[in-house]
Amino acid sequence: MQTLRSLPPLARRCLATLALLAALCWMGPLLTAFEPHSPDWNSLSVPPGVNGHWFGTDAIGRDVYARTLAGGRLSLTIGLLASVVALVIGLGYGATAGLAGGTAERLMVRVLDVFSALPFLLVVILLLTLFDRSMGLLLLAIGGYVWIDLARVMRAEAARLREAPFVLAAQAAGASLSQRLRWHVLPNLLPLAFVYLGMILPQAILVESFLGFLGLSVDEPSASWGTLLAEGVQELDTAPWTLLFPAGFLVVTLAAFQFLGDGLRDWMDVRGEGGRAERNQPAAA
Repeated sequence: MQTLRSLPPLARRCLATLALLAALCWMGPLLTAFEPHSPDWNSLSVPPGVNGHWFGTDAIGRDVYARTLAGGRLSLTIGLLASVVALVIGLGYGATAGLAGGTAERLMVRVLDVFSALPFLLVVILLLTLFDRSMGLLLLAIGGYVWIDLARVMRAEAARLREAPFVLAAQAAGASLSQRLRWHVLPNLLPLAFVYLGMILPQAILVESFLGFLGLSVDEPSASWGTLLAEGVQELDTAPWTLLFPAGFLVVTLAAFQFLGDGLRDWMDVRGEGGRAERNQPAAA
């Protein structure tokens, strides 16, 4: 059985980087005396390191260090929760389509094609513009945007499992579609789904940051990385550090998640026959 120590070195470094970033975003504000939303009127647009402001301040004296970490905490939380929403939708939809087969599968695939053809990000922006923004609507909007590719992968794997001997034996024994789905297909799809969770999570964080940049994410005084980027662009000429620090944290987080997802995919050999056979052995037994 594979262990965490057998992860590729790059994946281990990315995992350590993400753990450090998460710990810094949650615990870092405790290391400073400044609140993320409280201005220091004696320190307006001061550069990093002046008057105890490690990352400097913005135009109204708010500490960039505290705001960057608080924004990271919010962006990571929204990205993770939206990815879980996408995982639930994509896993359930894709597994059902792949296991059902026949006309039902073809119809469900056509629905995926229709969703893929839609300018879904514009639909998300329209929803957040027309309706009162709330955390629930934001999570559904972002999760609804990133679930489609996951559903396609799950459908393909479920279609392969549909012809596996242990699934055919359960069908011959009288197991219903829902029983085969719960007992045999979903347990075999979960490892692959969690690998792809690490790949859609940076996409969810990026979408939330884009929405925050447009002013369609959380409301003031809360601020995500996207909101901080929008504020930093306005102060780029006078206080460039207000843009550079949040942008740097965002880029490092997205890159670490991307490389971690690639490393996990290679580690589990989700596209290889060896990894598939190994995942099927416990269910077949």
